[in-house]
Amino acid sequence: MKTIVISPHDNQPPQGLIVLLHGWGANARDLASLAPLLRLPDYQFVCPDAPFPHPHVPEGKMWYDLETSEYVGLADSQTLLTDWLNGLEATTGVPPSRTLVAGFSQGGAMALDVGLNRDRPQPFAGLVAFSGYLHAPIESAIATRPPVLILHGTQDPIVPVAAARQARDLLTQLGIAAQYREFDIAHEICPEEIALTREFVLNAMARSQ
Repeated sequence: MKTIVISPHDNQPPQGLIVLLHGWGANARDLASLAPLLRLPDYQFVCPDAPFPHPHVPEGKMWYDLETSEYVGLADSQTLLTDWLNGLEATTGVPPSRTLVAGFSQGGAMALDVGLNRDRPQPFAGLVAFSGYLHAPIESAIATRPPVLILHGTQDPIVPVAAARQARDLLTQLGIAAQYREFDIAHEICPEEIALTREFVLNAMARSQ
């Protein structure tokens, strides 16, 4: 996949890896702008483009077609993203246990999907969903899952806050460590969410040592 890579400030081996998955109609540049705001200069950031062109936004990408009830393209993106994530350690030197996957909106749904519904020898350090949702109920047979941070706006007109609350409740029922916060914002990322994400990353990485 085409990616934007932001290396640690001193070009030393990264202390951890943060993957940022953009939303429907955006592209890799959209969430790359979060990297300096998170103030994690010892980490490497990788921002991939989703595989499909958006039908209405020039240079926009999508993980699947939200204009179809069947989510056309989802299965292909699930496979592509899973395979790409599985190969990151070989190219970055960072194991999954020190890799955090975050996403906004459709990208948040993809982060939860590939992070929670795939058996892997090593789970990721953590998952973050900004204004995200679940594609379907979480599979209950997988034994080990990473902690999750769910952040959502109560005024979101695109992905209703009810979707985030449902995700929180389902994860809690399965015993998955899920932190949840709501904010009086729309379909966006606010400074308070960025601060919480930074704290979540640092705590997740401390647990992986």
